[in-house]
Amino acid sequence: MGRRGGVSVAAVVAAAALVVLPAASARADAIRDQQYWLADYGIEQAWQTTRGAGVTVAVIDTGVDGSVRELQGAVVGGTDVSGQGSPDGQTPVGTDDPAHGTLVGSMLAGRGTGSGDGVIGVAPEASLLSVSVGFGSGAVDSDTQIADAVRWSVDHGADVINMSLTRNTLDWPTSWDDAFLYAMEHDVVVVAAAGNRGSGTTEVGAPATMPGVLTVAGVDRSGTASFDASSQGITIGVAAPSEKLVGVGPDDVHYSWNGSSGATPLVAGIVALVRAAHPELDADDVINRVVATAEPRGASQPDPLYGYGLVDAAAAVTRDVPHVEANPMGDLSEWIRVHRRADEVVPDGSSSAVPVEPAPVPTPETPDGERLSALLPTVETMRSTGVPLIVFAVFGGALVLVGVGAARQYGRGRRQE
Repeated sequence: MGRRGGVSVAAVVAAAALVVLPAASARADAIRDQQYWLADYGIEQAWQTTRGAGVTVAVIDTGVDGSVRELQGAVVGGTDVSGQGSPDGQTPVGTDDPAHGTLVGSMLAGRGTGSGDGVIGVAPEASLLSVSVGFGSGAVDSDTQIADAVRWSVDHGADVINMSLTRNTLDWPTSWDDAFLYAMEHDVVVVAAAGNRGSGTTEVGAPATMPGVLTVAGVDRSGTASFDASSQGITIGVAAPSEKLVGVGPDDVHYSWNGSSGATPLVAGIVALVRAAHPELDADDVINRVVATAEPRGASQPDPLYGYGLVDAAAAVTRDVPHVEANPMGDLSEWIRVHRRADEVVPDGSSSAVPVEPAPVPTPETPDGERLSALLPTVETMRSTGVPLIVFAVFGGALVLVGVGAARQYGRGRRQE
């Protein structure tokens, strides 16, 4: 973890320490048997349509070691933006958890070690770009690393970007405005982890708070929101398994682990399957397919623990879903226009800035065309006005109604005199 100006940026590591699987349990077929999400979340069914061929996913993390058995041939390019790793981005960097990036990559696009053996990713025929970032003692500022990593990924052909990391703050630097907007303008889907309470992230932090980003929360084996291995927030898009995960790290070591870091590549893999099955769709429609076909969970849609629900790979790939005109996770360019705009200075030195109301956040369209209405305040409403203003608005409206009623009563009394 590195600190620049008092702000921490860290990889979202598992809520509990990684557990190396004992040799007896690490037999390839035993590893595959532990990947319960393949059947439970429609992934094996989606494979009847596509396995992700032709889609490139950038993994911005501690580095994906493409030499491990399950990742042979998966990593097709990469770079290091930390100043600590190798030019191809495949040498693990950082001191907290250098195996992190390889674990993420294996769950996203692992090839297995044979028929029914080893770790297989959600999109086992997708290609990976490994972009290594380091938050230990690098010479490059952490925020700058992320901005550079996003831009490099876009420029080198990424269709999807996986970010199993967090800044641990609701806000983000202006350099991220440009980098993430660059990705969205180039039709790249950005998938980010919600974070883990067990690692100190009690509420979702950037990049998971950024409009347009598909944020992933975590659930346990039963589909219930994980307490330690996930976080909560109004920007969550969908939820996926974050407990009792299995992946492979450098030196072909298999690990059991927990965390939204693992839930995120599961969703990024599903995004890759959708992009492979529907190459004609833009990023907005791809994201809408994932959120609109999710199995609803929680008291509202979206829910601060589950977003629009549990992902369903088969449904996302095969169902008929209406076209949308905007990203259901929000509009970063509009957010920038409203929140980053500078006051225009006129010749007399005064400000000519005029308050601008943010555009409403679109809601995803379900396969039958029915909108998923949000019972919670929209993301943009919460960002631009905050809860106190909403409360004041409610009470203010009540007072107005009382005043109108009193005036009418007074008028009737006067007419009767």
